[in-house]
Amino acid sequence: MAALTEEQTMLRDLAREWADNEVPVSAFRRVRDTAPPEGYDVAHWRAQAEMGFAGIIVPEAHGGAGMGYLSLGIVLEQLGRNLVATPLAATAAATSAILLGGSEAQQAHWLPRIATGEIVAALAVDEGPHFNPTRISTRVADGRLTGTKAFVAEGDSASLFVVAATDGVYLVPAGEGIMRARRRMTDARSHAEIRFDGAAAERLAGGGDGLLTAVTDRAAAAACAEMLGMAESAFQTVNDYLKTRVQFGQPLSTFQALQHRMAKLFTELELMRSVVEGALEAIDANRSDLSQTVSLAKAFAGDVMNLVSREAIQLHGGIGMTDDYDVGFVLKRSRVVEAMWGNAAWHRERFARLNGY
Repeated sequence: MAALTEEQTMLRDLAREWADNEVPVSAFRRVRDTAPPEGYDVAHWRAQAEMGFAGIIVPEAHGGAGMGYLSLGIVLEQLGRNLVATPLAATAAATSAILLGGSEAQQAHWLPRIATGEIVAALAVDEGPHFNPTRISTRVADGRLTGTKAFVAEGDSASLFVVAATDGVYLVPAGEGIMRARRRMTDARSHAEIRFDGAAAERLAGGGDGLLTAVTDRAAAAACAEMLGMAESAFQTVNDYLKTRVQFGQPLSTFQALQHRMAKLFTELELMRSVVEGALEAIDANRSDLSQTVSLAKAFAGDVMNLVSREAIQLHGGIGMTDDYDVGFVLKRSRVVEAMWGNAAWHRERFARLNGY
């Protein structure tokens, strides 16, 4: 477990208290049922921005807190516990591109607006059904970008797109030349197909050839933090259920076979926390093995999230699949996040390749 500073502990407690009091899972149910065009509750996003969440990784010079990715992960974990529908992770991923590759002018223009929550940004990379940053066909000619991105998280409401093209990464403000088509996926969150047809684009000149890799690494680490929160919530929900559900005249928690399964999940969760926080710390320290550490975290977190979500359903019995129980939402959201920015198999292969195997 990472050693948190006093400020990070306060941030964690603030995020946890707000999530529990203001956005329990019932708030996600309302978002799913009402289907707002943004894919999230705008008032809740404003509240997150007012608490400083939108500006966690934005430097103080541009109106943010400059607290780094471990702090961002702490907040995403707490929001993930309650399945909060929020553009925070997507905006942070796009923000990382501006931080790593943006000019002083680009940073001065966009970062203060991101820190206040005025701007929802989205990272647009995937052009097919699976994450593959080596297969990009989106092109730019004379400052105009053309191409289609298949799955863009928070693409329904984004006012700024960070787009991977054949010759670099570009900033594309929402406007003419952009067409959005909502993709309805199992997690009931915002995903859109974005078609760029001669949209005005400005290249991020910094970061070199490794900019896209650095940005998607940070996006993957953020996804891991959300999965950690979801896995913890599912575990706690199942643990409470086993202690209260009586079968054959005694609580389910007294059956040794179920105790062994819960012990297995607890152990896996502790390991998951270790690798996820390790990846976030590696980003903050800009370590040379950052990519390996992120791939390790995404592969392990994906496997554990898959295990925990399946066990959560099974240990609830048949009722676990009904809409009355929250564990079904965890299963649906987890399957989407597991696939974002590379699934477990993709990152295992990458980890092996980066280590010379």
